[in-house]
Amino acid sequence: MSKRHAFICTSCTLNGAPRGSCNKKSSPELLQYLTEALEDAGLSDDVEVTFTGCVNGPVMVVYPEGVWYGNLDEDAIDRIVEEHLEGDTPVADLQI
Repeated sequence: MSKRHAFICTSCTLNGAPRGSCNKKSSPELLQYLTEALEDAGLSDDVEVTFTGCVNGPVMVVYPEGVWYGNLDEDAIDRIVEEHLEGDTPVADLQI
């Protein structure tokens, strides 16, 4: 069982068709980047990743803490992986 669960908005329909603001801001690519960053950090077994429909992002929420992050880009994901998911300290300046 995973220690944490990260939900990231991708603005895609169930069949994968792109739509919404998150998709225009490269959310599907950020989802892939997050998955690779977790693998690189050795956390792929500890953090389950699920994509969601649009929540006006790109945004991500990490459970069980219930911490919401906004304005995601690759640098933000790197910080979340390193500081929160590895270091157990939520990244205050990225929270919404």
